[in-house]
Amino acid sequence: MVATPKHETLDRNLALDAARVAEAAAIASFAHIGRGNEMAADQAAVDAMRKALNILDLDGLIVIGEGERDHAPMLYIGEKVGTGKGQRVDIALDPLEGATLTAKAMAGAMTLVAFTPSGGMLQAPDTYMDKIAIGPGYNPGLVDLDASPADNVRAVAKAKGVTPSDITVCVLDRPRHADIIASVRSVAARVHLINDGDVAGVIHRPPDARGPLSRLRRRARRRFGLRGPEVRRRPVPGPADLPQR
Repeated sequence: MVATPKHETLDRNLALDAARVAEAAAIASFAHIGRGNEMAADQAAVDAMRKALNILDLDGLIVIGEGERDHAPMLYIGEKVGTGKGQRVDIALDPLEGATLTAKAMAGAMTLVAFTPSGGMLQAPDTYMDKIAIGPGYNPGLVDLDASPADNVRAVAKAKGVTPSDITVCVLDRPRHADIIASVRSVAARVHLINDGDVAGVIHRPPDARGPLSRLRRRARRRFGLRGPEVRRRPVPGPADLPQR
């Protein structure tokens, strides 16, 4: 991905460079699919992405990466990449989103990289976020992060004209989400646990997502201007915010 503020532009070739950087990381991690070593898969992607970035004629600064300088050899926030001879750019990246998925030969892993002119990206600290999303066609505000998961399930079920037991909720499989999972199941709704990666959870597709019915739905949305999924999010304390022992 390449983002540009209105008052600045990026060299058009950088779009191809970004694609090649992502491709290098993806190819490097491919050899680790199903081998059970998520650390090795992640490290292979990191090494390949760093090498691909450092041969580019740009003056790059990683503003969204895999942590602070202490966590090197990961591509860390504040790391300089490129030859230093070209355009100044800010970079957001994740060499391998879904290392566990890769190690287990599961679907949903991806490589992410984005360029923008220097100063074009928000330099935010590492943080977790509460996120909630529903499919298209619902009234705004139907679900609410301040409501309990059980109440949100009831609201969606009522809007669909079904019972809560007909609803399936996708939840990232983490110990910190135990209360969410329990609340969803308390109203007899099903829980689809996402094994790894927040992005993988967000892009979860039903079984027919690539089939003819899904294509018809997408065409109908484009033709009639139907809304896409409604997504709400808010920051929550992450590891850096917790007391250290």
